[in-house]
Amino acid sequence: MFKHIKEDITIVFDRDPAARSRWEILTAYPGVHALIMHRFSHWLWGIGFNWLARLSSHIGRFLTGIEIHPGATIGHRVFIDHGMGVVIGETAIVGDECTLYHGVTLGGTSWNKGKRHPTLEEGVVIGAGAKVLGPITIGKNARIGSNAVVVKDIPQDATAVGIPARILEEEKAKKEAVKAKFSAYAVSDDENDPINKALLPLQVKIAAQDTELKTIKKILAKFSDEHSDSALAEAFGTNKPSSNEENTKKPKRTSSKKITS
Repeated sequence: MFKHIKEDITIVFDRDPAARSRWEILTAYPGVHALIMHRFSHWLWGIGFNWLARLSSHIGRFLTGIEIHPGATIGHRVFIDHGMGVVIGETAIVGDECTLYHGVTLGGTSWNKGKRHPTLEEGVVIGAGAKVLGPITIGKNARIGSNAVVVKDIPQDATAVGIPARILEEEKAKKEAVKAKFSAYAVSDDENDPINKALLPLQVKIAAQDTELKTIKKILAKFSDEHSDSALAEAFGTNKPSSNEENTKKPKRTSSKKITS
């Protein structure tokens, strides 16, 4: 158990730049307190003292604002930042080196017994306020954006945002996954959003129209009122026929005289 506590403290230095000392983390980080109390509650749950485990979990919720069911499985080096409002259900599994921010819910969608809560594989980051619901699996190193609602499996190295959550990217290459830096609040610099993709052609078309309008304005500015219409037409690449040409092209009308007897 002391090994777990040491790991819980060490991971805070890697994930929170505001951490200054181990003493500060041990005394002033509710996420660390919640994990310590959960490991004790989970041990009680495992040996069959279910009521005592639930009581211990309830005390931890009262002290930290973080509710973790004693039946939930929490891995090594898990970091719960801020923590207020975090809820982790009975059959949830949180893998090693996962990060959860405040307001996260790992909830169930069924009243039936058995596996009904999510499984987070190693290195998952879930942003503030996100809801991950049902017996689904969030793949290794996946990221869930803040306030997202996830009801389907998320593949490895993917980023999901929105309600319901949609996948923005998948980095399937293992080398890229290893080199990827930690992403606070599961914020991604990826702009491969389906909505952005739909709007991009319109933005390109609008930009082209703006360029054409600017060109027309520049051409118009070169001509003053003294220039004739023919010169202006010539500048735009059109040849306006002169008045003489128009007269020559007009058909001559034949006058018919009424003959009177």
